Amino acid sequence: MKDAQFQDDYFALFGLPARFEVDEAALDAAYRTVQSRAHPDRFANAGDAERRVAMQWAARANEAYRTLRQPLKRAIYLLSLRGVDIQAESNTAMAPAFLMQQMEWREALQDATEARDEARLDALLRALRQEKRERHAALGALLDGADDAAAGAAARQLMFIEKIEHDTSEAIDRLEG
Repeated sequence: MKDAQFQDDYFALFGLPARFEVDEAALDAAYRTVQSRAHPDRFANAGDAERRVAMQWAARANEAYRTLRQPLKRAIYLLSLRGVDIQAESNTAMAPAFLMQQMEWREALQDATEARDEARLDALLRALRQEKRERHAALGALLDGADDAAAGAAARQLMFIEKIEHDTSEAIDRLEG
């Protein structure tokens, strides 16, 4: 196996253009192709070094695939390729309107959870998923328009939305469980 078959860039690894919108069928097909070339089973009779390289490439392909399949991870990765660190841990500055919306979602989650009201939790989850879809579209436009600073802020906001979406799903699971 030659390293030239593989690229450092996840998009290049799968032969895809480095942009937010990804053809999921093309990504799936490219992933299967890369995995078939790098799968450790193909190197069962090879030397230790060659088996180790195959395992590393298979792991890298898995990581690349998981990253590109998820819009938020893909956006953050795309920004990193452009040299933009979204500073998720250190930059928590948000627009006041978003902070208010976030507080409203958290309060709605807490109230519905305390009331054990699955219908309200389901409604909140639907609203969060709709908000996420709309923000993914906006994020894509920012990235494809090369407005990296605004895209970074949008990605940070989406991280908060995905967190509360996850927390809401867990609250529903606890009620159903």
